[in-house]
Amino acid sequence: MKKLNLFIFALAGFFIFTSCEDSVGPMLSTDIQAPSFSNAPSGESFVLTEETSDEVAFELEWRKPGVGFRAAATYTIEMAESGTEFADPSNLAQTTNNSLTMTVGQLNNRMLASGFPANVETEIDIRVKAEINDEVEILYSSPVSFAVTPYFVDVNYPEIYVPGGYQSASGYGNDWTPEDAPPLTSIDSNDRYEGYVYMANGGNQFKFTPERNWDADWGDDGGDGTLEPGSSNIELADAGYYKINVNLNTLVYTILDTQWGIIGDATANGWDSDTDMTYDAVEKVWTIDATLSAGEMKFRANDAWDLDYGDNEGDGFLDQGGGNIAVPASGNYTVILDLSEAPYSYELIQN
Repeated sequence: MKKLNLFIFALAGFFIFTSCEDSVGPMLSTDIQAPSFSNAPSGESFVLTEETSDEVAFELEWRKPGVGFRAAATYTIEMAESGTEFADPSNLAQTTNNSLTMTVGQLNNRMLASGFPANVETEIDIRVKAEINDEVEILYSSPVSFAVTPYFVDVNYPEIYVPGGYQSASGYGNDWTPEDAPPLTSIDSNDRYEGYVYMANGGNQFKFTPERNWDADWGDDGGDGTLEPGSSNIELADAGYYKINVNLNTLVYTILDTQWGIIGDATANGWDSDTDMTYDAVEKVWTIDATLSAGEMKFRANDAWDLDYGDNEGDGFLDQGGGNIAVPASGNYTVILDLSEAPYSYELIQN
């Protein structure tokens, strides 16, 4: 009888153990495989033309990552200038498939939007970034390199608009008119929008609209930085020159009041402190007449390095956190900072 009881007890333990084992979810592999290109234009050279903008430039295909269980992934094709080790990548495209077809026009727009110069051959690297879930680390493929010569074209970036009661006093047409309202722009076409808006007076109210009309809009019922369709006006108590970011993927927005200055060894105060600029509400630019030395400078907000602009390519267009801007010779300059539309730009005019 004792032997039978022991056998029944052991058998019950086996079923309990088996049941527990069966309830265990997907197990992460100890041999994780990153995605890898199976078809990519490695080593090729593309000279893009407007006449062929609708034609296919290249097709990409990659093997899905191996993590030990079936899992959907979001893939981002990242692009960077060769040799930079993806220190500041831009997004070429995003997909849930493991393949991508890129037209000449799409590639050209992404090259220009990323700051690469037109009519100049640039060697670039691309890689696949795979995001699965919070339990799995982000995985990257090995990069492939090729050369691209884009053509010049005015890029039409996606925009949303900021109509409100501040417009008339601030130089943006009539109050509450989306037709005249300043835009926020998605440079990467990823539903993340950014722009600068001047509000001349205090007690400002405004909303966001996806088009230059009132067919749809977003406001903020709780004043908590989260947007809701058709909800309450957003309010700002003080006048200011505001940097506004809106993420329509998460319906979250942020607002930063900014004052701008120049800094660098070309300026009177060197790299120790800013020389303040003045906002011109008519021209919608920041300006200063300053005596500069041959050297380097940058534009900086709020006397801090949290937000600054330089110029990586020396082409007159600004890059956030970018390289120092060269001042070629000593003299008196009119310096103009234009944040009114993307891509942001500047001028150094020697007087």
